[in-house]
Amino acid sequence: MTTITPVTSGDVLPLRQAADRFPTALWNDSADLDELARSIEFGAVGATCNPVIALAAINAHLDVWAPRIAQLAAENPAASESEIGWRVVEELSIEAARLLEPAFRASGGRDGRLSVQTDPRLHRDADALVAQAVRFSGLAENIIVKIPATSVGLRAIEEATYRGVSVNVTVSFTVAQAVAAAAAIERGLDRRAADGLPEREFGSVVTLMGGRLDDWLKAYVQKNRILVDPGVLEWAGVAALKRAHRVFAERGYRSRVLSAAFRNHFQWSELQGGDLVVSPPFDWQLRINENSIPAEDRIDVPVDEDILDTLQARVPEFRRAYEVDGLAPEEFDTFGATVRTLRQFLEADEQLDRIVRDILLPPV
Repeated sequence: MTTITPVTSGDVLPLRQAADRFPTALWNDSADLDELARSIEFGAVGATCNPVIALAAINAHLDVWAPRIAQLAAENPAASESEIGWRVVEELSIEAARLLEPAFRASGGRDGRLSVQTDPRLHRDADALVAQAVRFSGLAENIIVKIPATSVGLRAIEEATYRGVSVNVTVSFTVAQAVAAAAAIERGLDRRAADGLPEREFGSVVTLMGGRLDDWLKAYVQKNRILVDPGVLEWAGVAALKRAHRVFAERGYRSRVLSAAFRNHFQWSELQGGDLVVSPPFDWQLRINENSIPAEDRIDVPVDEDILDTLQARVPEFRRAYEVDGLAPEEFDTFGATVRTLRQFLEADEQLDRIVRDILLPPV
């Protein structure tokens, strides 16, 4: 068990210590400008975002964005609520990307990237995902575009990579999804090379949302009346992340694994030392520092064998998530965590529409 001790003045913050010692890159799981600026002080060299996070950032600064929404509506009288809302997301992203430009330059494009997610309402249309990814990629030099690891998304990931888009794979919870997405990026890069297109550092990453995998497995065991030690389920996402990182290294993929959707500090502390990205929400960064969670090289320390044995024996959904061939691409779309997450992202889209509507047509 980790001993928690308070941070005192003069202590080296764990996040800063890890950033200075290990190749493991810290990204901030928010495009909120205030949070990102402070996270950069902790050593952050990138940022992720999704519809839920973007919605929270806009809600937190409505004093800034409400007048801008009204102005955008006046300038674009035929624009829909959704179009105006996504213009705000673009502008928020461009501002956040500026904060990361120094890290982008220093890393040669490997880091210093701001993630913009494609509209989840396009998740069934590969061509529309690619077109939007190309558009978002042009917003700033250091933009990286999120595309879901669904059966349709895999086609979009390969094509967007071929067209020069730096990709952050999202809606990804399993080793099988991560490996399939990394292979799609490889195909896109190989096609570029075969056609003589310019080679450069894309900085592409493949997210594995460890905490959302944990969430789904907890819901699964409850629904199926499976009793296991609750603590075992806190390790499922970490186990999948460690395995994905190992497979990426063995196969020489040019993309990196990214740990997101934090539910416990293991999703940061157990991954230190590896050439991958960890992207905790800002509040989790504060908690890691406040509790002096040790910054130790643990990426190659395996999850306890008893925990893995229990998960594999008692939780069939974990086996599907953990094995490289645990899911076929056509099963990505119906995996429980995929369905739950896409629905949440779609609901965030609807909430952003409502914010715009309430500004343009205030309730009476």
